[in-house]
Amino acid sequence: MTESFPLRVAVVGSGPAGFYAAGALLSAKQGIEVDLIERLPTPWGLVRLGVAPDHPNIKAVSRAFEKIAAQDGFRFLGNLDVGAHVTHAELAERYDAVIYSCGAQTDRRMGIAGEDLPGSWPATAFVAWYNGHPDFADLEFDLSGERAVVIGNGNVAVDVARMLCLTKAELEITDTADGAIDAIVGCGLEEILMLGRRGPVQAAFTTPELQELGEMAGADILVDPADLVLDDASAVALEEGGAIPKRNVELLNEYAARAPHGHPRALRLRFLVSPVAILGDGKVEAIEVVKNVLVQGDDGQIRAVATEERETIPCSIVFRSVGYQGVPIEGVPFDDRGAVMPNDGGRVLDPSGAPVPGLYCAGWIKRGPSGVIGTNKKDATETVEILLADAAEGRIPRRAAEAKPIDELAAARGHRIVTYAGWEAIDAAEKAAAASTSRPRVKLTRWPDLLAAAGA
Repeated sequence: MTESFPLRVAVVGSGPAGFYAAGALLSAKQGIEVDLIERLPTPWGLVRLGVAPDHPNIKAVSRAFEKIAAQDGFRFLGNLDVGAHVTHAELAERYDAVIYSCGAQTDRRMGIAGEDLPGSWPATAFVAWYNGHPDFADLEFDLSGERAVVIGNGNVAVDVARMLCLTKAELEITDTADGAIDAIVGCGLEEILMLGRRGPVQAAFTTPELQELGEMAGADILVDPADLVLDDASAVALEEGGAIPKRNVELLNEYAARAPHGHPRALRLRFLVSPVAILGDGKVEAIEVVKNVLVQGDDGQIRAVATEERETIPCSIVFRSVGYQGVPIEGVPFDDRGAVMPNDGGRVLDPSGAPVPGLYCAGWIKRGPSGVIGTNKKDATETVEILLADAAEGRIPRRAAEAKPIDELAAARGHRIVTYAGWEAIDAAEKAAAASTSRPRVKLTRWPDLLAAAGA
């Protein structure tokens, strides 16, 4: 690679996987240039728009991303949507390699009756709304009823349930969107019910998330001791499962033995139930669930199997937290079944199983929605190492040197890019708005306001 014609890479998606990929490329010290392309005017992906607002320590990882952005060879091209403003083919023409790190952008469907009734929401939409995502700023969640149901028992479900329980004092020190603070504080909810289809040993939440539920200032946590009685297979799984499930079950037993404090809201955890229908006449009025038992298969896996026992639970709003999934990009191979880009260690594969020269992926669009933020560093580094090996062995097609840069192409079409300086202006405006408060920032949540602050 010569300085006059260095490797130029587009990384599409500016969440953790994208920034870690950019950092690994720039650390290679080979004169590599990286354009980090993002559909939104703001970077950081789920660190800004997915991590619960009352988890500022997790959001602090953005400081590492700021150091990456300060390196020579880095450009942030925000407000640029691959598929709407430019095509993949236009990227491929202008970059030696393209890494997609665009995450899992939509929710997984449950496929039950009533799933689309008004008042039945994907948890992804609620999380985006309270985090100030500009695509979701105008949503209205009717929180006036007495009971909300959260389906799922992963960390996202825990976040949704906890956010619904937080008091004004707990919320007003966070960067939760203003409208969400007002709605949660003023809502009529008395009970938030979280449903898990398997037992406490198999629950997907982590111990710190579960522990936080016992520390809420304005909500009791309720667990039925009968739900914690383990079948033989689960008892064995608990003994062999390591520290996390053991500590989770210990905490759940502590909660089951705890006397309620009489707080205005209660968070009730239930296990071994699955939704079979969401009921209501024109809106959510109840949810029908089936009782499950756990059965260990010949492969040793413990699965939830429905019984004949059903129950109808009145509620006014449902949040479905059963997983995220990726969405396809025109011109890029996509595995519909796995909702990821088919790949081998990060090399994107065509329908025949052969690598597509110069095309790579990292993060959730590569492996599916699993792991924590730090998981993406190892994942992105693996992809970059493969990319650099391909470049060294001449397996990457060189870009067309005469092609107009992608930002100039967008500008010629009348589209304005938000640069990293534009993001820094947004960042400064949000922090300035919070200067007289105890909040870290007051987020700009609407497209016109974000673009105006960025000077776009």
